[in-house]
Amino acid sequence: MPVFGRILGIEGTAWNLSAAVFDNDLITLHSKPYRPPSGGIHPREAAQHHASEMKAVISKVLSEPDGITGVAFSQGPGLGPCLRTVATAARSLALGLGVPLVGVNHCVAHIEIGRYATGCSDPVVLYASGANTQVIGYLNKRYRIFGETLDIGIGNAIDKFARSKGLPHPGGPAIEELARKGRYVDLPYTVKGMDLAFSGLVSAARECRAPIEDVCYSLQETAFAMCCEVTERALAHTGKEEVLLVGGVGANSRFEEMLSQMCADRDATLFVPERKYLGDNGAMIAYTGKIMLESGYSVPPEESYVNPSFRSDQVEVTWRHDDPGERIRDKPLDQITRTTGAEAEVLLGESFVEKRRVRKVYRQQELNDRLIAERTRAEARLIASSRKEGVPTPVIQDITGTTIRMERIYGSLLKDSLSPVHLEEAGRTVGMLHTAGIVHGDLTTSNLIIREERCVLIDFGLSLASSEIEARGVDLHVLFQTLESTTDNFSELKEAFTRGYEHTFSGADEVLAREREIEKRGRYL
Repeated sequence: MPVFGRILGIEGTAWNLSAAVFDNDLITLHSKPYRPPSGGIHPREAAQHHASEMKAVISKVLSEPDGITGVAFSQGPGLGPCLRTVATAARSLALGLGVPLVGVNHCVAHIEIGRYATGCSDPVVLYASGANTQVIGYLNKRYRIFGETLDIGIGNAIDKFARSKGLPHPGGPAIEELARKGRYVDLPYTVKGMDLAFSGLVSAARECRAPIEDVCYSLQETAFAMCCEVTERALAHTGKEEVLLVGGVGANSRFEEMLSQMCADRDATLFVPERKYLGDNGAMIAYTGKIMLESGYSVPPEESYVNPSFRSDQVEVTWRHDDPGERIRDKPLDQITRTTGAEAEVLLGESFVEKRRVRKVYRQQELNDRLIAERTRAEARLIASSRKEGVPTPVIQDITGTTIRMERIYGSLLKDSLSPVHLEEAGRTVGMLHTAGIVHGDLTTSNLIIREERCVLIDFGLSLASSEIEARGVDLHVLFQTLESTTDNFSELKEAFTRGYEHTFSGADEVLAREREIEKRGRYL
């Protein structure tokens, strides 16, 4: 395997133009950000900034051009004009120096520099940047996406609010400072299984008439708690013991504190790289380019097209040879007496289950109390409604405060019994649920139990009554993401689920089409 000693990396997907040289564990890094005089990032202006500053930025790190053994550049996702400017410079340098060229996925580069800088092994990754918010895990040569934003990235959400209040770009530091003096006010909290959405939160924050300090505090507390919740859900589902925070929003000290609290509660370890590696930077491109080149990957200049919608799960990870192996399966359900999920403690008796929602220490007290009350009431009501419509669910026995007592379902979790037969049965069950006008809201393979070849739905904590195509499409999207991120035969299992779903739900075609649309939506807004 060839060893590439000195790699030049150029990053410029959006507002920050940055270059770095990775040389045997020593990184030389320089950045020149574009700062708009007002408003947000203007793609053409940012690209013009990058073009005018390119020579100076590269010169700062490239004192000995003859020693360079490869050139890497951010190929996407990003703003088209910015990506093309960087790619043109990288092609010219690679051709001029006579060295290989490698196009790097910007999101994957954040993960790899994070793994390099912190030493973590196989984490659940929370990628929180301006344009993206994703929960990611590695499986079978791909970085799989467990969940993500359904509209805008958390950084864009914060910046949109900041612009509406006349705060400077980027808005995160100003909002973090104002939030230190704030108190909580109620704002929308939108989590859909392992997916989340920020648009409603931003709109409500803009219109809120509370003091700016209170709104900034509440915006942070709400958005960060949403991210912590979906990350915890991925931890609970996978059984992993590490969390890696990457992306520019990770520089917020309150965000790191909340994730640390969540990880401590789950006996997991949080890893956060140095701040210079959190935001967009050339070092992450240089390092990832190096390991990609050493694995045998390069791209001819004439084929080095940029891709503004380049997703992390489209990249074949040729440079990783570690294998997380089989997920350590939970004990069979009939041997479990107590367990802790993403939001509740569950006591399992011989004939009953008691689910008690507990306070999340990372979540603001008033927000936490509201969510627990709302979710407890909704869960009990919608389990009963689903069962009335013939959907296999546990029988509710009692409700006391934040505790629901229900029938114990014996069988195996779907995540431990994945087969086309079981997925087809799961499709029939979900089709019946949607026919009843109910959306599960957390449709993962941890929330379906196979009992005597029937599929029983459990954990209605995020469920809602809805006949909207979008809500049903999100339900399926959460399940399909979970399958793809944790299984080897995703296509076969998806086809089996679809057969069952079409069998029991007359509107299946329209919902499946909407799920495909949701899957293709760009996150770089």
